Amino acid sequence: MRARIAASVVLAAGILLGTSACGFFAPQATSIEYNASDGVSGDVGEIHIRNGLLLSTDGELANLIVSVVNTTDSEQNLVVQYESSTGTVTQDIPVEANTTVTFGTEGEESVILENMDSQPGSLFPVFFQYGEETGVELLLPVLTGTQGEYSTLLPTLAPTETPEPAETPAA
Repeated sequence: MRARIAASVVLAAGILLGTSACGFFAPQATSIEYNASDGVSGDVGEIHIRNGLLLSTDGELANLIVSVVNTTDSEQNLVVQYESSTGTVTQDIPVEANTTVTFGTEGEESVILENMDSQPGSLFPVFFQYGEETGVELLLPVLTGTQGEYSTLLPTLAPTETPEPAETPAA
C-alpha cells in the first residue's frame, strides 16, 4: 500500500512539474519588445525614433510619419538623411527638449521625401542622427493611403506661385 501511495505522489509531482515548469524555460511573450504598429523604431543616443513609416502613392514622393522623443534637456537638431535618385538628401528637424513630437500627421509639421525611387510595399533606408551621437539607419516601410487611417496623410507638395504677367500700358 505504501508503494502505491508513493508511486501516486511521484506521478502527481511529475505531472505537476511537467505541465507547469515550462515557464522556467520558455521566454515570456510579454517581455519580447516589438513594434506594435506599421512603423519601425530605433534609438540615437537620448533621442528615440518611434513608429516611423513612409506614405506614398507613387514611390517618388513620401510623407514621413514618425514620433520623436527627445529626453535631453536641450533642443536637438535631428538629421534625417536618405538617398534619392538625385543624390543624398539631408533635412534638419528641430526637436524641443523633453518632448515628444509627431511629424506627418494631421495638424503637425510634415517631412516630405522626394525622388525616392522606392515602390509602396518596399522598405526604404532612412538615416537618423543628432549632435555627435552615432546615427541609426532604419528600414522604413513604404505604405499607400489605401488604409483608412492613412488616407488623409498622403504627401502633397506646397503649391508654387505662378507669376502673373504684367500688364503692358496701352500706347
